[in-house]
This record gives sequence, C-alpha cells and structure tokens, in this order.
Amino acid sequence: MYLKRKIDAYLSNWKADPSHKPLIVKGSRQVGKTESILHFAAENYKSVIEINFVRDEKYKRIIADGYDAASIVKNISLIDPNKRFIPGETLIFFDEITEFPEIATSLKFFCSDGAYDVICSGSMLGVNYRKIESNSVGYKTDYEMFSLDFEEFLWAKGYSDAQVASLVEHMTQLRPFSALEMDVYHALFLEFTILGGMPAVVASFIERGTFEGSLDTQRQLIADYKEDIRKYAAGLDQTRILNVFNRVAPQLAQENKKFQISKVASGARFRDYRGCAEWLADAGMVNMCFCMEFPELPLGGNYDPDSFKLYFADTGLLVSMLDEESQDDLRANRNMGVYKGALYENVVAEALRKQGYPLYYYKRQNGTLEEDFFLRTARSLIPVEVKAADGRSKSMRTLIDSAHYPDVRFGIKLSHGNIGHENAVYTFPYFCAFALKRVLKILSPEEEANVRQD
Repeated sequence: MYLKRKIDAYLSNWKADPSHKPLIVKGSRQVGKTESILHFAAENYKSVIEINFVRDEKYKRIIADGYDAASIVKNISLIDPNKRFIPGETLIFFDEITEFPEIATSLKFFCSDGAYDVICSGSMLGVNYRKIESNSVGYKTDYEMFSLDFEEFLWAKGYSDAQVASLVEHMTQLRPFSALEMDVYHALFLEFTILGGMPAVVASFIERGTFEGSLDTQRQLIADYKEDIRKYAAGLDQTRILNVFNRVAPQLAQENKKFQISKVASGARFRDYRGCAEWLADAGMVNMCFCMEFPELPLGGNYDPDSFKLYFADTGLLVSMLDEESQDDLRANRNMGVYKGALYENVVAEALRKQGYPLYYYKRQNGTLEEDFFLRTARSLIPVEVKAADGRSKSMRTLIDSAHYPDVRFGIKLSHGNIGHENAVYTFPYFCAFALKRVLKILSPEEEANVRQD
C-alpha cells in the first residue's frame, strides 16, 4: 500500500515550476524516499530511468566520457538500450548516490541542458554531503524527508485533509476539543508514539490492525542503522559512535536529560568523542538539542555546542530500544511507565524538527530555571514546555513576567489536557505538536502587537 506523504505535493509543485532544477532528496534510510519518488514518477512521466548505484554498480561507469548530459545519456543507453529518453517527458532518478557522489557533478549540466528532469536520493547523504554540495552548488534544489509525522499518520489511518484542518482550526481559534475528540486523538497519538513514523512499520500496522511484527521491523531498522555506522564511519569512530547511539535511550530516561559523554563508556572523555553526536545527527538517526547560553534572540551562536540533549529522529525506534518489560507494558497496556517523560519529550522534539525548527533548550547553571524547547518568530522567543503530568509552569511564568527576558512574550505548554489560554500561556494536547508552526503564524502577530514596555 502507498502511504500519502507531504513530499507528494512538494514534487508536484517542483515539476510545475518551469525553472525547476535537479532535485536532491535527503533523509535517513527507510523513510520512504524511493517509494515516494517512484510513485510520483509513475504518475507524471512517460519514461522513468531509475539508476540505483548500490544495486547496479555498472552504472558508475556512465561518467567515463565526461559529466555532460549527452554523454551520460549515451552511456546509460549503451548499458541498457531499452531505456527510453523522451525530451520533456523523462525523469532520470539517480538513487543511492551516497555510493557514487561523483554523479552530482553532472547536475549542473542536466540543469543547463533542460531536456530531462533529474532527482537524486540516498540515505546517509548528510555524512557525505560536502562533496555532493561542492560538485553541484547552484544547480540543484534540496528537500529533506523524514519519517511520517502525526498528520501523515492520520492520513494513513483514513482521516481526510478536512478533518486534519478542523484539528488545526481548534488550535487557531482556541476552541477546546470535545471529550470524544480528546479520547480519539489521544489514542491515535499513543499508537503513533509506539509505532513511530517509519513507513514499513505504519503500513504493517494499518494492514494488520495490531502491533504484531512492528517491534521486529523496528529492531531490524536499528540493526541497519548500526550497520551503516560500521560501513560509513572510519576507524575508532565506529566504536565511539555506536557507544553514543546505544546510550541515547538510557540517558533520556534520566531526570537530567543532558547527554553526558562520561556515561557512554568507562573512562570516556569528551575530547575523544567530539563529533560523534554530530555524525549521528548528520546521518539522520538522532536530533541534537543545544543548550542556549541565555534565553534571548538571536538564536544563531547563542548556544553551547558542547552541551546538548540527544533525541531519536523517530520515536518508534526509541521505543524499540527500551527494556523488554517496558516494551510489553507499553504495547499491551499502553502504559509508558518510567519512560513517560522521555517519550513525550522525544516525540515533541521529533515534531518540531519535522517542521523545520532547530532544537534548543535552556537550563540555568544553578538549576532554578529550565525549559524543554524554544521556538522563534520574527520578534519573539517562545518557550515550549512538555508536561508529562499536570502541574505549574514556574520557569515559563518567570520567563514571561520578568523584564530580564524581553524577547519572551508568551509560551506554549504541551500536556495531556485540552486547549486553553491564560496569562500569555497557550496550552495544547501533545497531539497538536505537529501543527505548531502553522498555528504560530496566526497566534504570534496578536501577541507581538502588545510589545511589553519595560
């Protein structure tokens, strides 16, 4: 079954633009890149030329006569004369270009030639992207693809665009959900949290109607990620990167979620592990959330690069790495147990990252003031607090009320409760996190019109 994805609309708009350039679709393994591209291609082109550099290594020889479009087309036809090149009606799809980054040099020639559309894709592109970027700068467009977000999960479950739009309208109009809506959306969101958004996992769940087999698929994906680390990381970094990857879940379960290198391995020192977390982030396996030096704008440069939290890029993969007892309890009884805080934080971090937000948090050195995440608009810095249990938001109240933080005008609290707004704090259920960027475009101008005079 094909799952509707947000890249579908993007690809249609890309093709409709008369000046579109070759496209590079980035994203970690198994997020649905190839399937989505081929689905789009089948519906929009008379001829699709798929070149997979892992499956068909012989195509690495297509640059033997140069990188110009005519030479490459000639050599592809030489290898397989059955491939049809119809000007204006052909998509050339270079897949798994991580195995052959040299092909990126040809993109400027295909861009100038204009006879054929070109899309490139591959997992682990972030790790090897410098070479690809230098070979094609100015002649391509980038698109980053992730696993399904909650909106795409709702589509997979059969919910329409109109139903999703109604959910967003509740947020923008600050109209609380009914008891039925809360129960249904919370149940769906818990399913999404357990499963994550990997298409193979979600598709199996939709077809079977149960969690059967989902854990096995998730664990295979984890094994594939570890194999990628062994394949693409060099030397001693393999072991160190694996050590960091294996400690993400246990450290998230701690009250202090700051990632501590000293707890990765016996005698581990930060200088020996420098760059390991960044490697995992570049590979699309984890999201890094940096500690701000002070809660103020601008965000660029206003953080400590050596102080960060690590979240899994897909919460379902985090779930698959929990201990066996927690696994059983979560799937059978929907009980998150001691991991409740970690899972909610991770799924919110995932939602923010999939909306294009960089991740930041703040914790004052004396520990009396801390916030889980920060977003920004043109004029405001917005604290976002993830509450695993009901309670006061003391730190958020301090940030909003104190003259020491003039960029903070309002805040957002995500919890199990319903929609609310009081004293410049907007409260939304967890399942609304996927739509915060859309909602802030409507809510923030009203808040920012009342600039505080301190």
